[in-house]
Amino acid sequence: MPSDTNTTETALVNRRKRLVFRAWHRGVKEADIIIGTFVKNHVDSWDESLLAWFEHLLEETDRDILSWIMKSAEVPEIYDTPVLHAMQKLDYVTLPR
Repeated sequence: MPSDTNTTETALVNRRKRLVFRAWHRGVKEADIIIGTFVKNHVDSWDESLLAWFEHLLEETDRDILSWIMKSAEVPEIYDTPVLHAMQKLDYVTLPR
């Protein structure tokens, strides 16, 4: 019988995989690139609370999320966190030449 630790870790791995998929399949190409790249680069270090926060963020529209990242709209208090501030730097996105 698997231990609770193995079960919990497996659940986290699966949750991270789902989050990466959702981040890369937003519907707007720019959102796919910006959000997907950020999640891909950071998700492995996130605990359950950060995963929950990001899952909640992905319930918002691409337009809203991108406007918060691009600083063209005020970020709601619930999302005004160090994670969103890191997304606003956009230093994780490499544009093709």
